[in-house]
This record gives sequence, C-alpha cells and structure tokens, in this order.
Amino acid sequence: MQANAGDPPTLSDLLELLNSQDLGDRLRAVNLARHLPGAETLVLLQQAVKDESPRVRYAAISQMGTVSGVDPDRVLPILRQALEQDPEFDVRAAAAAALGDLKQPQALTDLLAAYQRETEWLVQFSIVAALGELGNPDAFDTLVQALQGSSELISTAAAAALGDLGDPRAIPFLEPLIDSGDWQLRYRVCIALAKLGTEAARPGLMRLAQDPQEQVAVHARNALGSL
Repeated sequence: MQANAGDPPTLSDLLELLNSQDLGDRLRAVNLARHLPGAETLVLLQQAVKDESPRVRYAAISQMGTVSGVDPDRVLPILRQALEQDPEFDVRAAAAAALGDLKQPQALTDLLAAYQRETEWLVQFSIVAALGELGNPDAFDTLVQALQGSSELISTAAAAALGDLGDPRAIPFLEPLIDSGDWQLRYRVCIALAKLGTEAARPGLMRLAQDPQEQVAVHARNALGSL
C-alpha cells in the first residue's frame, strides 16, 4: 500500500494487498474493505472470493450480506455459487449466513436445496438460521425436519426459526422438546411458543412456566400473561 499512515485505504491500495503472496496481507485487505464505499467493497470482495485460501474466501463471503448500497442481485450469484460449490464447509456456512443477512426471497430455493444435500452440521445450522431470517412459510417443512434431527444445536436454531415464521402449525412439533435435557433448547422452544402467541401454545407455556431453569420459567410466565 502506498498511502500515508493514517490515510483511509483506497480500492487500489487494497487490491494491491489482495494480490500479495502473503496470507496476512490478503486477509488485511478483506478486513479493510469495509471502509470503502459499498460498490468498491464489492469489487474487492468479488476478487477475494476466488482466493486459494479458504480463510480469505471465508472473510470475504462473511461480508457479502452486509455490503451497503449495492443491488442484492449483484451479490446473490456469488453467494449461491459459494453455497453450492466451495469445497470448505465453513465458507459454505458463511454463504448461507450471508444469504440470510440479505433477506432476499429468491434465496429460499437455494437454501432449501442446500439443506437437503449438506452433511456438515455447521452448514446446516447456518441454513436453518438463514431460513428464519427469510421468514418464508415455504421453509416450514424443512425447519420441522431440522427440529426433529439428532443435533440439539440445529434443533435449537430450528425452534427459533419456526418462531420467526409465526406459523401455529409448529406448536405440536415444538411441544415434545419441552422435555429436552438441554435448557437452552427448552428456552428457544419457549420463545417460539411465545412468538406464536395463540391459545394452542398455552399448554406448552404452562409446562415451561414450571421449568427448573429460571430464565425459561420467567419467560414462559410473561408469555402466558400476554396471551
């Protein structure tokens, strides 16, 4: 970089860093890209997602969903490709999270398909969280599938996402998890039932109001008071 110390980085400066053989330089370029105007940030990130290092690709993809002032249609193809094709699971997880950040309805199909083909729990977790961000009712069946899986972390994310969807059909699927040994999962179920806010949620919330974990019980009691 040729700029004087203290000067804000320019796109030219950061592209020079991004072409360095040193991994630290390339990571620094991506991290500093957030200080550029949105359109210039995207130019640099588009180059960074092609980097041979998964750490650089991860850093770039992680920013993609929050680039300001850029048409989401320019970002979507990049994230879709990363979600489908990147060989590193953490990069694919970052792509799913970024698609959730964008909140573009056209990403739903990509996320649903990715959930069915993925075997890495971290990617599945990010997909489930992103589906909650989108809030599209067409994700209901996939979220129920995730809720009933063997991973408590994914079930926790699915419970939160089902609450975000606001579909009362989720209640009978959430209720069996009230007996989970994981209090954080019970807490997410409690939050979801509270968000659904219908009389059908009352029996589950009444059980949760007696939960041995105070945080769960207090939230359930407050939710019952609001029904």
